[in-house]
Amino acid sequence: MKTAILTGGGDCPGLNAVIRAVVRRVLAEGHEAIGYRRGWAGVLEGDSVELGRKDIAGLLPRGGTILLSSRTNPYADGADGTQVVRKQLEADGVDALVVIGGEDTLGVAARLAADGLGVVGVPKTIDNDLPGTDRTFGFDTAVQIATDAIDRLHTTAESHDRIIIVEVMGRHAGWIACAAGLAGGADLILVPERPFEIDTVCAHLRSRHETGRSFSIVVTSEGATPAGGGLVTQTGATDAFGHARLGGIGFWLEGEIAQRTGYDARAVILGHVQRGGTPTATDRILATRLGLQAADAVLSGHFGVMAALHGTEVTTVPLARALETPRLLDPDLYADAEVFFG
Repeated sequence: MKTAILTGGGDCPGLNAVIRAVVRRVLAEGHEAIGYRRGWAGVLEGDSVELGRKDIAGLLPRGGTILLSSRTNPYADGADGTQVVRKQLEADGVDALVVIGGEDTLGVAARLAADGLGVVGVPKTIDNDLPGTDRTFGFDTAVQIATDAIDRLHTTAESHDRIIIVEVMGRHAGWIACAAGLAGGADLILVPERPFEIDTVCAHLRSRHETGRSFSIVVTSEGATPAGGGLVTQTGATDAFGHARLGGIGFWLEGEIAQRTGYDARAVILGHVQRGGTPTATDRILATRLGLQAADAVLSGHFGVMAALHGTEVTTVPLARALETPRLLDPDLYADAEVFFG
């Protein structure tokens, strides 16, 4: 049996750990493994590399993905993606495909599986909002990076009597913002699930100043929106799956807060730094377990499924679960964080 692996969408700490786990398990059973480079683009172009033990040596702590990534959509512009992918897999002698990605990448995988291809998915998104699994790898690393940044920003905010707005990732869900804000002692957290009134935000900051606290830390998800408004985007451009490029809510808040309150406000956009570098121990372990589960599904011929974490158990669920409504922030976690707003 020959198993192929690809990584699609945004890079994420722990991707290499998944690749390592799948390859180790497959090779241990006497089978072959290859990787397609740059996600679905590699499949469409027949760009593949062999994956042996030497190729995966040292991958566990390494960030990014050795297979590279892209946001290519095989079905873009009405293309028959299934036919193209099937033809390439047959040409390469591939019997099974392990797809590591988020809702878009796994959406393509689910479509291929429904058309009879041997596909197994591994959920990946630092936003932690993919349905069907309790947690995704990369999230823990992103939260730790954001928390470290908030810790550092506290001292400069205090030194200059500033309002620091920290913008973190989170298109649909505020898991990173809420977790990092709670861990870092944020004075206000804005998330996509709760559209905010800018007047209320400014009133909260004035109240803090009036009680002698001359600085504040506001953590916001990139997908947070003012009530009655829309998403703040950098440009009008969209990717191959039709998603607008988010980013800019931090600078919008900086301008509004400064204008309405007269306070010195500065935005810090963490951006891609949240994706980079060494994954935490928690993410290395989760990624490894998910990779092993995906490999076991391949070896048993159990296709059309996705590895998933339920409680402490790693199991499989139908790939179609990845296409359900995003898993939004737990209201109880946000309520816990609200206790410390003030």
